[in-house]
Amino acid sequence: MSEEDAGLSTKTPDFLPDGDWIRLPPLSRVLEVLNQDGVETRVVGGAVRDALLGRPHGDVDCATTASTDKITALVEAAGLKAIPTGVAHGTITVVAKGHPFEVTTLRHDVETHGRHATVAFGADWEQDAQRRDFTMNALYVGRDGRLYDPVNGYGDILARRVRFIGEATARIREDFLRILRFFRFHAQFAEGAPDPAGLTAAIHERRGLLGLSGERLRQEIFRLLVAPGAVPTAEIMANCGILGIVTGGVAYLPSLARQADNEAAAGMAPDPILRLAALAVAIPEDAERLTKRLRLSNAEHRRLATAAAGWWRLNPVMEEDARKTLLYRIGPEAYRDRAALAFARSGAAADDPRWRDLAGLPDRWAAPVFPVRGADLMGLGIPSGPELGQMLCQLEADWIAGGFAMDRAGLLEYARDMRRS
Repeated sequence: MSEEDAGLSTKTPDFLPDGDWIRLPPLSRVLEVLNQDGVETRVVGGAVRDALLGRPHGDVDCATTASTDKITALVEAAGLKAIPTGVAHGTITVVAKGHPFEVTTLRHDVETHGRHATVAFGADWEQDAQRRDFTMNALYVGRDGRLYDPVNGYGDILARRVRFIGEATARIREDFLRILRFFRFHAQFAEGAPDPAGLTAAIHERRGLLGLSGERLRQEIFRLLVAPGAVPTAEIMANCGILGIVTGGVAYLPSLARQADNEAAAGMAPDPILRLAALAVAIPEDAERLTKRLRLSNAEHRRLATAAAGWWRLNPVMEEDARKTLLYRIGPEAYRDRAALAFARSGAAADDPRWRDLAGLPDRWAAPVFPVRGADLMGLGIPSGPELGQMLCQLEADWIAGGFAMDRAGLLEYARDMRRS
């Protein structure tokens, strides 16, 4: 059914519906300052798209006919702060009452390289719109709330459709990361199947992803994995041979679906690392590969590797003492991650009480701290060296086997008995 058949007009309205936020400070002050002396500045991109979708907007970006020098001069004359965060790309961050706004001079592409474009600055709104990626991201709102739609993105927003501006293959070749952005925006905003032209172009150009940096891939795949439509979108990407290029390995799609279900059932926010583990990690070597491929941080690598280390041994058949021993040994965060991966791979329903009990152990039991240190044993006359280390290990093992019950005094007395025997 078309939008017209559903009773929805696809004609772009003259003004942004519910656009009162445009006239609220500090944004209103920034637009006031940057709409004078022959300069025109409009809000552009995600904030406009989100407003039209009825969603709360995040960061507000602006486009302007002013050069970076002119932006800086107007802003500083008005007592606001101008930070040259991206002068080479025409961007100045304007800070008003502690709120940052990226303001970028209108641009058009002069040359593209598959990763970053060489741009020229100007004052042509149509050219600026044509260089953007998707129609839903190329709407502008003026200071008075007037809506500008140079590439007819309003109808695509209504239809929840992610569509490239112009010819899809040409847009992808300008920056191959747009393949992942196409799927990420589809997972975030779209309904139904992906736009056929965009999907076909993404498949044909997928090898271009191999030339992108791990940092850029990581940023997009993490955002995609936590989007509302992550699971069906990942399946489409796997079927098209795109997901394997990104992760470099096997995709465990049912595990990703169960991880998403488990998070929802537990009232948890989507976790990109847990979803990546469910999707692409079976053994520690997978964590190593993904770390290199996506340039993960040390902390992210540690979470993946710890989850992958023996997750298959963690299951509801384990005795409570064994669960507590594991939690004590690896810590609550690592236990949660490993239990989450085991749960996702188990095939059990999200409301399975045995798995929920297993995964929830850190919430109902805090592992105690081993109360004896090497200095305590040295006070008993045990010299520093192998004997002391062996004694500590034996004491800790026996303390754990005894259910963590013995206190410091009891452990030291036990150590004296061990030494006498």
